[in-house]
Amino acid sequence: MNPAAIEAMSNAMAIIGNPSSLHADGRAVRKFVEDARDVLAKSIGCAASEIIFTGSGTEANNIAIKGIYWQRNSEKSRPVIVTSAIEHQAVLEPAQWLAEHEGAQHISIPVTADGIISLDALRLIVAEHGDEIALISVMHSNNETGAIQPIADVVSIAGDIPVHSDAIQSWQKVELSFKELGLFAMSLSGHKVGGPIGIGILVLRRGIDIPALIHGGGQEREIRSGTVNAPSIVALATAVSKNTYSSHDVAALRHSFERGVSHVLSDATINAAEVDRLPGISSVTIPGALNETLLLLLDGEKISCSTGAACTAGVHRPSHVLEAMGLDEDAVMSTLRFSIGSTTTQSDVDAVIAALPGVVAKARSAR
Repeated sequence: MNPAAIEAMSNAMAIIGNPSSLHADGRAVRKFVEDARDVLAKSIGCAASEIIFTGSGTEANNIAIKGIYWQRNSEKSRPVIVTSAIEHQAVLEPAQWLAEHEGAQHISIPVTADGIISLDALRLIVAEHGDEIALISVMHSNNETGAIQPIADVVSIAGDIPVHSDAIQSWQKVELSFKELGLFAMSLSGHKVGGPIGIGILVLRRGIDIPALIHGGGQEREIRSGTVNAPSIVALATAVSKNTYSSHDVAALRHSFERGVSHVLSDATINAAEVDRLPGISSVTIPGALNETLLLLLDGEKISCSTGAACTAGVHRPSHVLEAMGLDEDAVMSTLRFSIGSTTTQSDVDAVIAALPGVVAKARSAR
């Protein structure tokens, strides 16, 4: 968490007042929230009124997928939900829930071997199902490979069909503008940009009303009821305004890391290496070594990495992202994701490269 955001959150927690209250203390906190909303809107490329605060990116995805589906089906039957095959579970599971409980038809857009959605396949889906489609949801960038998706092309192909994008990984890492992309809705998460855990954002186009998941006080355009989390919102806006992330510097460290991996592990493969990626994500397949074993051995060296998404409640499961890209079972189970951030140094990269040969040798002998 950004140190300035920690300080801002601590200061905000000392201020008494519910931002929905009409008394002076409540109005004062409300001003802090609305000032923060303005700061965040500028960084996202949207109007302040289009920001709906949530408790997480997962909640924002759920509100978007279910809410848009319900809103579109209130007008006429539109049972089809289209997502990419590589979406985060926070998008896939709401779509699957609607299929299981409300009769939705969930269609997946296939991806290339580099993890980019097939626009030709999307065109065929839209041509075949047309007005039956409630919404299309395609992530802005993938959380496991970093592959950046052609969202503007998706919006163009969709035409009048609402498009939602989970842009949680991309915010403040690469150029991102809600308005310029032409999206209907977009999800973001605070902890990905140096803000606190437990604050998310759903950006929803002005003039659009969707049914709420949570009912109560009618906060946030009556779409997300609940006491507004003022301290976290203030902290998030501070983190964004004090952002020190350098895409150029992080990408240079990733390049150094991948060059080092290729040098010490000649049979390793960098996934999605030929497409535009987020600066700080590297997906590496290491043949002959189980990724879970590699993770534990690296953890023993005080090196943190993951076998896929870090948001699956500690459950180790094969990566559906890598499977969708066509990797076989052995390759999927031999792949690690390494993340590089604004606090990573060249010394950190060098330490990982130095540790890898020994760790991989142990993992291969243990198999």
